Amino acid sequence: MAATLFTNIKQLVNVREQWPVLRGKELANLPCIDNAFLLIEEDTIVAYGAMNELAKSNRALPTETIDATGKIIMPTWCDSHTHLVFAASRENEFIDKLKGLSYAEIAARGGGILNSARKLNEASEDELFNLAWGRLQELTQLGTGAIEIKSGYGLTVAGELKMLRVIKKLRERSAVTIKATFLGAHTYPVEYKENHQGYIDLIINDMLPVIGREQLADYIDVFCETGFFSPEETALICKAGMQYGLKPKIHANQLNLSGGVQTGVALGAVSVDHLETMDDAAIKALAGAETIGTLLPTAAFFLRMPFQPARTLIDAGCAIALASDFNPGSSPSGNMNLVVNMSCIQMKMLPEEALNAATLNGAWAMECADKLGSISVGKKANLIITKPVPSLAYIPYSFGSNLIEQVMIEGQWAV
Repeated sequence: MAATLFTNIKQLVNVREQWPVLRGKELANLPCIDNAFLLIEEDTIVAYGAMNELAKSNRALPTETIDATGKIIMPTWCDSHTHLVFAASRENEFIDKLKGLSYAEIAARGGGILNSARKLNEASEDELFNLAWGRLQELTQLGTGAIEIKSGYGLTVAGELKMLRVIKKLRERSAVTIKATFLGAHTYPVEYKENHQGYIDLIINDMLPVIGREQLADYIDVFCETGFFSPEETALICKAGMQYGLKPKIHANQLNLSGGVQTGVALGAVSVDHLETMDDAAIKALAGAETIGTLLPTAAFFLRMPFQPARTLIDAGCAIALASDFNPGSSPSGNMNLVVNMSCIQMKMLPEEALNAATLNGAWAMECADKLGSISVGKKANLIITKPVPSLAYIPYSFGSNLIEQVMIEGQWAV
């Protein structure tokens, strides 16, 4: 059996025998072992501890032993909210934003999601796969070992199914853990602008049966937002998806107090994501629920919106995850290192809180915490090995540097 032993690890981060979802003050608890060893066999973590424990154990050392002096080893990022499959970038809209146009104004001119939908429907499945595969490889090198990918740029039966089949192919070919989300309710296509119920019927009657039959998705998502889908429409669509075994994950409270948080909590959603706009009622609802609040700071940064109130949410006892929202319109970066940096710098999260939110709670937001998100015996060997660094806090502090030396996915080096 192939085995690898890491020795003299400066700090082994997020070491846990149990791995509950973390909420409130628990987020600041990040168990670490200084001067540690870590043993993996095949694709699985089998032992860890302090170096003096290894010396006492009389354990037979494997052929491959790696000296990690000065380096930190931690679990890979679990990015629980992305739109990785898209046909083209939208830098022209970036220029429009710099000239002062708002997100809503760009959408009203046929830009935004509708722009991506036109380009996606023109692209072949192979073209979309090749583009997405390249992005996935890049993100793996940046430390992402689990990722959720949404549809939502098709907005037609053929387009949405094409996206989900691309995601399925990515799952089949990549060792990265991938979860698929059906986001047909991303916006209303032009032809249904005045016929909302007609498009909702298309989702329920034409898209969902095929998605269920071909097992193309794990989750169903709706953009619950003023000018998009109302709380009532969101609930209707999610309940239809739940009939096919799809669990809700909601785009909530990005631009307005949309009611998306309360709707997601009432539905028992796995997560409600964005949360730039929160009031006491929304915070109270989230704090009292098992639903995870996923914060997407790079989207707020790119749109020049106020950042999510992370400190208020944590102090209220909410369970918080961090994700990239990688997409061509509002967050054209899937770099989770930047997400962690920005969460500390702009949302005043402690390094321990940000690292927990981007690993263990991110895994919970994709329902893969039994395999990923912490250094635990029996979990997959999905690891980030840093370059030599002075301390854990240096990771979010040094926001302009790539501190990752190597990434391991299921016991194999990412290349």
